[in-house]
Amino acid sequence: MALLEIHDLQASYGAIKALRGLSFGVEQGQVVSLIGANGAGKSTTLNTISGLLKPTGGRVIFDGRDITGWRADRVTALGLIQVPEGRQVIAPMSVYENLIIGTRSDANLQADLDETFARFPRLYERRAQKAGLLSGGEQQMLAVGRALMMHPRLLMLDEPSMGLAPLIVNEIFRIIADIKAQGIPILLVEQNARKALQIADYAYVLERGLIAHQDQAAALQQNTSVIAAYLG
Repeated sequence: MALLEIHDLQASYGAIKALRGLSFGVEQGQVVSLIGANGAGKSTTLNTISGLLKPTGGRVIFDGRDITGWRADRVTALGLIQVPEGRQVIAPMSVYENLIIGTRSDANLQADLDETFARFPRLYERRAQKAGLLSGGEQQMLAVGRALMMHPRLLMLDEPSMGLAPLIVNEIFRIIADIKAQGIPILLVEQNARKALQIADYAYVLERGLIAHQDQAAALQQNTSVIAAYLG
């Protein structure tokens, strides 16, 4: 049984059908990427899984439990943690305050902070600085660090490279590779298809709310249709 199972997932924005029946899964320790053009339904998929958008059909199963339509706070409490598109750090609050805002226990707080600051030395240097004054790359590190402080059982990353310079994109994907090496399963939504396929185990190509292609990530990198549309 996969850790996350999606069955015939459907979602709409008013009369617009954004997801028209997606089925896929994420297994323990696996990185699964969703790639596709803008409007393909990638972010909508994450938002529907995490409870930010109510599905109009289908089922979301997490660790054997049907969580279809659950509120976002209940989903998060299970360890299904989303890093949203655009980072969404709390600008007036410090780096330190952003990191601890989602923690549920003080028991291991210092150890978790030490681990986060070791992973992201720049956040340690700027721990007292307001999050809104960080660079885009630093804000992305903060968003990921905040999610890791919540001890995710599955981490969902929504466009982590968006708007970042190429060198920073490389750093963000190095961090994702490090998280993967820890065994934390990841569901990755990413427009940079080349980077996404390099780090993923398995991938799905979304088009207009449907899965157009799916395969091992290495195989999709050799798929002529995928190369023409996304890797050319």
